[in-house]
Amino acid sequence: MVTFVRTTPALPSSDVARSIEFYRDLLGFDVPHSEDGFAVLRRDDAMINVWGATDDTWQTRTDWAEPVCSGAESFIAGTASCRVEVTGVDDLYEHCRLRGIVHPNGDIADQSWGTREFAVLDPDGNLVSFYEDRA
Repeated sequence: MVTFVRTTPALPSSDVARSIEFYRDLLGFDVPHSEDGFAVLRRDDAMINVWGATDDTWQTRTDWAEPVCSGAESFIAGTASCRVEVTGVDDLYEHCRLRGIVHPNGDIADQSWGTREFAVLDPDGNLVSFYEDRA
């Protein structure tokens, strides 16, 4: 029998050091591992990885018949999203609101599917939603 235990989102970043600062300084994540172009971020039982989407070679290529395919193209940064389950979502929302990082359309709200949630944008524009199960 197979049991899925946990997921770990991996968000593309145009500047991993800047992403580390955001998640560490504004959201309270620890950084148990960081190396060039990759970081593991952890807060309590939640973990997020950020990786460098920094390949700009697609901008200067001359053979446009060939697909862009390194997998780390700079245009990928800011195209991802993830959801993080928390307890105390109202307190976290207030913390994020005071720091001006709540998504313009991501104010806290009760959802019909039984959660209370809000969203922030990281420095690249990746959407991170925080939710608490109210069911």
